[in-house]
Amino acid sequence: MPDINENFFERVYAVARQIPYGKVTSYGAIAKVLGAARSARMVGWAMNASHNLEDVPAHRVVNRKGLLTGKHHFDGTNLMQQLLESEGIIVIDNQIVDLEKHFWTPEVKV
Repeated sequence: MPDINENFFERVYAVARQIPYGKVTSYGAIAKVLGAARSARMVGWAMNASHNLEDVPAHRVVNRKGLLTGKHHFDGTNLMQQLLESEGIIVIDNQIVDLEKHFWTPEVKV
């Protein structure tokens, strides 16, 4: 019998894989599209566990205010910021500048 968390994590990864280059979304937005609106923290746990999955762009998932709250889970001191900046997203003081411009709202496709 599959682990409930494992299934949820796979659904989170399926949404994260859809985030377009140069865009970000939030833990809460992913939780909401999965019908688990109160599970943003679980989405964060999934992102923290995804770093060995090269096809999951975890750097594109931030908190609702655009803060890079998951940055300490990346190798290197500023890797999350560097990855976002390489996609044209400006980050100052660990926060995305002009979040509304870069925000992507997930749709149900999983």
